Amino acid sequence: MTSEPPPPAETGAASDLAELAKVVARQRAELDRLRDQTATSAVVERAKGAVMASTGCSVDAAGELLLQRAKAARRTLLEECWITLGGLAAPLAGLAAGPPSAGSPRPGTASGAPEADALAEAAAPDDVSSALARLGRSLVRIHAPQELARCLLEHLAADMGADAVLLYARRPAGGLELIGHAGAGATVAAEWRHIPPVSGVAALDALRTGEPRWLEDLAEDRKRYLLIGEPPERWRSRAWLPLPVTGDHEVCLGVLRGRAGPFTPRDRAHLRGVTRLCAGWLRAFGTGPERSADTSWDTVRAVFAVLPVAAMLLTPLRAASGEVEDFAVDAATAQASGLLGGADAGLAGRRLRECRPAAADEPLWRGCLHVLATGEPYESEPFAHQEDGDGGGGLSVYSVRVARLGEGLVVTWVRHGSSDRQEQRLADLQRLGNLGWANWNLATREASWSTQVFAILDRDPARGPVRLTDLPEIALPDDVPALSRAVEALLSEGHPFDLPFRVLTTRGVRHLRLVAEAVADSRGTPVEVHGFVQDLTARRRAELALVESERAILTQHDVLQAERTLAARLQHALLPLPQRPVSLAGLRVEVAYLPAQSGVHVGGDWFSAIELPDGDALFVVGDVAGHGVDAVATMAQLRFTAKGMVVTGSSLTGALARLNTLLLHSRDSHGSATLVLARYSPAERRLVWTQAGHPPPLLLRDGEVRYLPRPGGPLLGACAAPVYEEAAFRLEPGDRLIMYTDGLIERPPESIDRGLERLAEAVATHHTDRPGSLGPLLGAMLEEVRRDDVCVLDIRVPREPEG
Repeated sequence: MTSEPPPPAETGAASDLAELAKVVARQRAELDRLRDQTATSAVVERAKGAVMASTGCSVDAAGELLLQRAKAARRTLLEECWITLGGLAAPLAGLAAGPPSAGSPRPGTASGAPEADALAEAAAPDDVSSALARLGRSLVRIHAPQELARCLLEHLAADMGADAVLLYARRPAGGLELIGHAGAGATVAAEWRHIPPVSGVAALDALRTGEPRWLEDLAEDRKRYLLIGEPPERWRSRAWLPLPVTGDHEVCLGVLRGRAGPFTPRDRAHLRGVTRLCAGWLRAFGTGPERSADTSWDTVRAVFAVLPVAAMLLTPLRAASGEVEDFAVDAATAQASGLLGGADAGLAGRRLRECRPAAADEPLWRGCLHVLATGEPYESEPFAHQEDGDGGGGLSVYSVRVARLGEGLVVTWVRHGSSDRQEQRLADLQRLGNLGWANWNLATREASWSTQVFAILDRDPARGPVRLTDLPEIALPDDVPALSRAVEALLSEGHPFDLPFRVLTTRGVRHLRLVAEAVADSRGTPVEVHGFVQDLTARRRAELALVESERAILTQHDVLQAERTLAARLQHALLPLPQRPVSLAGLRVEVAYLPAQSGVHVGGDWFSAIELPDGDALFVVGDVAGHGVDAVATMAQLRFTAKGMVVTGSSLTGALARLNTLLLHSRDSHGSATLVLARYSPAERRLVWTQAGHPPPLLLRDGEVRYLPRPGGPLLGACAAPVYEEAAFRLEPGDRLIMYTDGLIERPPESIDRGLERLAEAVATHHTDRPGSLGPLLGAMLEEVRRDDVCVLDIRVPREPEG
């Protein structure tokens, strides 16, 4: 066998780790399910609220009405909820509040698709209905228009060969802005992010008329429209569909395909259904229209433009689940732009994660969420920032502060001066080194400690520092004499010291280090002592653990080495190796056994090559799972039992069946084993063989190499009622038969098939009729360090003398 099971002490840990991994996987799956359930429930409840607002009915009646509509239109409840939300006249409550948009859609009361679209969907095939149902379920996990574009491309790529998806929103000035894209690439997205309100743009044309534009003939389409992409032939067919939000059509969906040809009626029905679902998502949870440039917001932004500090005003943007997914930047100073990465364009009117994609992993984001949740102001730990400037900027230290202002947040950055930075560096040094400074004035008998010293000694700062002469009293009794002598020598003669000692605190015994030196006056008399106290508990514990670990390793190594020696001696006694080729039933047989060179265990590979009482020869090669004394014991049991059963008249398959029973019901057995049994009759030169999960013998005849077809048979110890089969063939003069264990052919991470190919190549290359040819063969097959035992039987049929 090739795999070596870990020692018993590690098996339990590996099993526990595997079980823990399964528990974590189940919990993650359950968490994902609950998140989807929560998001789905939010969509359904919002749709119920929309129905209640438009009809004045109760919650139950609104839910029943949604179910009836879904059933009548052959849609799922979730699809119907998205379509209902898409028909709202204004964004739902709970989204980011802000000044009204000049491009806000006009109020309306539509509760379903236009009649033409409804008829098209009713005639849609069942697979389209199923696809729309899947899309409806996917939308609950979407949190931004960019994610929506990726979701739509994944949905439409396989269905109708879509290669790119673009989402454009009409801005108040009349042009278009790209709010989401997938498959188009960053270059196209950057070049076509803003489209002015000019004629000849299919997306604008679709928004103006409220009808889809199907661009299916590239030669004609390029005469009428300005085609996105360079070159335009990249996408040979396109569809632009306005999302049917009540009132003006403010968002347009573009589906671009690399292949030419029309969109089939099925494709068109599918895309109309997609737009209705996306309209619900964008209306309820997507990005709202751009804020209008009214006088009040002009004033706010003008104030921020002249502020001499780094600051900005944010409004939270929430997802369907109610969680904050981003922040809209309502106003910002130029200094804030530099701190957020030096964006060329102004921050106002953009999203925070658009300006700084990594914002969600930074203290600013956590601080904003903290203020929204608690209402309390937040101030981060100081952080360094590389200033930009001509000739290279310096490194400055800032703290970010967040405070609430109505429904929004005001963010400011405070720059620390040099003295603040020095104090912060000193505090960081003490915290990172787990040490603190101490000072004793011997003239005034005053003492001062840093906060970290009180924390290390677990002493209440209200009690004040301990006098230097009283310091030995807080040490453990065994450490008092040495600490007392060191303090006395310091005070009397000014000798500095560096001394370890221990104290007892509420956290247990702590290992400390005290370093102190004296400052003397002009006469050499110590007048002041200063130094530091360091907590070395973690290091001391690590040192003790390392010593114990080394002892355990040495002990385990000695045990394993003794077991290897015992197993090797036992194996040598049970499996003596012939020093030269032997003759059995007219065959010449050579044997090789090489133990593994890695690890300290001895394996269970073995062989038998004996002449039976009737003149036949018996050949056996086996491999017991595992290593060590247990494997050797099981090997001996199988070896002698197999020989005994065949010698006493048992058939080969019968012997395998009984050996399988022996492994299954013996307490001392070592689990499982593989085996090849072969019986050779010299009168007929007939070889009958059977196997139990073992690699097949290799036959070399007339320079051609092939593996013998394996008869059926599972490995020993695998099942209670195995079926073993026999195979027979005739050996010819000059034939060479190789029987081996898997250590000869396995070389991780190489596949077993490649190992068999290497063996066939090596036998064909290194073949000779002279004795001792196993050496070159083994040299060609084996690596410098063997990971497993190797056992080989080399059987030769002598050539008949020429007559």
